Amino acid sequence: MTTRAKLTLCAALASALAALCLSPLFQDSFAFAPHGLLMIAVAAGAGAGLRALPLPRALVPPLQLLVVLYVLLLTTVQSAMTAGLLPGPKAMDAVSTLLSNGGTDIQEYAIPAPASDGLRMIVVGSVALVAVLVDTLAVTYRRAAAAGLPLLAVYSVAGGLAESPGGMWLWFLFAAAGYLTLLYTEGQDRLTRWGRVFHGTGRSAVAMSNGGRRIGMIALAAAVLLPVLVPAVGTGLFDQVGSHSGEGTGSGKGSDDERSLNLVVALTANLRASDDTELLTFSTDSPDADQLYLRIAALSEFNGQEWLTGDQDPKPVPATVPGPEGLSPNLPTTPVRTTITVSDQLNTTWLPMPYPMSWVELPNNANWRFDPVGRTLNGVNGQKSKGLKYSVGSVTVNATAAQLRNAGAPPADVAENYLALPANLPSVVADTARDVTKGKTTPYDQAVALQQYFTSGSFTYNTKIDARTGPDAIAKFLEDKEGFCVHFAATMAAMSRSLGIPARVAIGFTPGEGNGTDRVVRSSNYHAWPELYFNGYGWMRFEPTPNRGTTPLYSVQQAAPTSTPSAAPSSAAPSAQPSAQPSSSSSCPPQQHKIGDCEDEGAVVEHKTVETPWWQTWPAVVTVLAVLLLLAVLAFPMLWRTGLRRRRLGAGRHLPGADGPPLTDEQVLAAWAELVDSAWDLGIPPDEARTPRNAVLRLAEDARLDADSAAAAGRVALATERVMYARDSDAPPHLGGDVRTAREALRVRATRTRRLRALLLPASAVRLWWRAQDRAAARRERTAERVAAVRAAVAKPFRRRKKDG
Repeated sequence: MTTRAKLTLCAALASALAALCLSPLFQDSFAFAPHGLLMIAVAAGAGAGLRALPLPRALVPPLQLLVVLYVLLLTTVQSAMTAGLLPGPKAMDAVSTLLSNGGTDIQEYAIPAPASDGLRMIVVGSVALVAVLVDTLAVTYRRAAAAGLPLLAVYSVAGGLAESPGGMWLWFLFAAAGYLTLLYTEGQDRLTRWGRVFHGTGRSAVAMSNGGRRIGMIALAAAVLLPVLVPAVGTGLFDQVGSHSGEGTGSGKGSDDERSLNLVVALTANLRASDDTELLTFSTDSPDADQLYLRIAALSEFNGQEWLTGDQDPKPVPATVPGPEGLSPNLPTTPVRTTITVSDQLNTTWLPMPYPMSWVELPNNANWRFDPVGRTLNGVNGQKSKGLKYSVGSVTVNATAAQLRNAGAPPADVAENYLALPANLPSVVADTARDVTKGKTTPYDQAVALQQYFTSGSFTYNTKIDARTGPDAIAKFLEDKEGFCVHFAATMAAMSRSLGIPARVAIGFTPGEGNGTDRVVRSSNYHAWPELYFNGYGWMRFEPTPNRGTTPLYSVQQAAPTSTPSAAPSSAAPSAQPSAQPSSSSSCPPQQHKIGDCEDEGAVVEHKTVETPWWQTWPAVVTVLAVLLLLAVLAFPMLWRTGLRRRRLGAGRHLPGADGPPLTDEQVLAAWAELVDSAWDLGIPPDEARTPRNAVLRLAEDARLDADSAAAAGRVALATERVMYARDSDAPPHLGGDVRTAREALRVRATRTRRLRALLLPASAVRLWWRAQDRAAARRERTAERVAAVRAAVAKPFRRRKKDG
């Protein structure tokens, strides 16, 4: 086996061992391995095949990458390819969808994640790219040491994302072993070359190689063990081996910070996605199905950076769910039953439910935990919501604006937990809250004023804004007046707390679309909203985000009553109750508000932006054109050679004149040139010092032509000599057939590699370069002659004057 072949195999082995570092990122550790190993083999095979061709070294990596990308498309989106083989618009759409889904999965899933099609394509594509880089550096450019950089990148990404980075030490050993093997193989080649140059003995070369091997093993052992032996450095790769930073519930999830971040990231990714994926459907017996929000979590802690879920105490799902926090047991409520079916596109540990939940029927209660404070359900032991069907009971709190206006002060524990604000909260938040609620004396009126402040039309809904909800982000949101539901909910909650109203941020889904009580919830229905506490009524939803969701009836501003309202909660809203959707214009009926047909004066009307697929953008078009230009450049020698052969031999089976007048001298010389170039393309270069007959004898001997083919080549040579040396030439009319006979015999006796090279990159194409050089030389010569003529013409008068003088 040649050294280059050994290096190719070792580069592929190093890439494969480094790719194993990605195994801890998936629930099924080796779900991507077969496809990834296939792409590594394709990268190695493409590199070896391209290097066997007489191609410039710089062309090998891009062509190798094209082959790898084609095989990746063939193994992932073949059904969308034209005729199952050619990439087309449908294939590009399929790739775009997979990448988009993969990006969403990256943002939504915690480690270890399920091996979805999108994630698998991203990982396999990355492994293939690393394999091409390693092969290029180690084999094409013989820089094996530099090939460690992409291998290190794979390990670094895996170690940074792994749930337990300390458990990566085993995968590090695999990756390091592959890299050392690659270095050892290249070192053997270099030592062998040094031995030939400096006449060293084989024994000394082996000794040097063994020494290098020992150095590599010592360095590897030091990298693994030194952090353990030196306490100041920490335990390094063995840090937290076997430990997990979970919540103690077996869920495999991280801290509250991570859980909250995953919620906000998932919400942001779904709102920004170009496709509107169906996430779940639900059927309810509530008469106000279009008001039924599905809540998955509540962010109650504002730590000075972000809103977090806060301390939770998850317990097994109780047979009897305790009453909601703050809800008076004597308050009239309406029971609601909702049946929810989650699609395969929603795979989270949070369970969407109406609030406040009163009971739940699940296929397996053991895999869920109930948090009585947030009133949420979280999956444990790997339980996710994907494909789940369950029923939930909830209650509708029939509170009126008058009743909420007269709600009492919150209890001490609620005030302590839900009024805290970070010390670094900018003063503009509280100042703006006081300005907006000036003249409002009750928490309810202040809350409604805050809601109307955001929905009055001065704020713009924009999902492109950064999703951060920290104090600085809130201050910037109030200044720029631009953001999406996360900003509106977090800001109203912070402003409410500054006014003494207990508040938190809920994340879930708006009611979606549907007829009657059957609704469909899509990714665009991901939403965040504030919940404010009113003693005796519990946590009540408000809707500050303009043109999103539905505004609850009780939160629409009403004039303060002139008499003391009834203390008994009403089961229905007053007849004078305005529309559920706030409007600055009284001329728009509530029905139009619900379907979004009103364009109130000063209000911001949201228009869904349809994003252009990435393959239709200018960068993609430029990339495609660049690839086509590269392919055209590579195909030019083949096309030029084919066209030249047709011109020399004619379009038919014989040269012109086969059935007509005798061949001209130019046609005979063209036939001879074609025979010489055909032999050159197939590995027998021309010898200008020989006569045509001697050249044919050499050709027949080197190519081992049979008698008929040698005779055909001899007739072409004889006709050529007559043209060159005889006074009169009489070329046979079948000369074109003789050239083709000889050329076909040359092709049959050539190796497959030579035939492929003769087709794709014919050696005789160098004549194009020679011709260009001759033309450039002639052009320079003509230019020099013209410059000399101009110079002589300019200098001629001066020479005459000098002579006359």
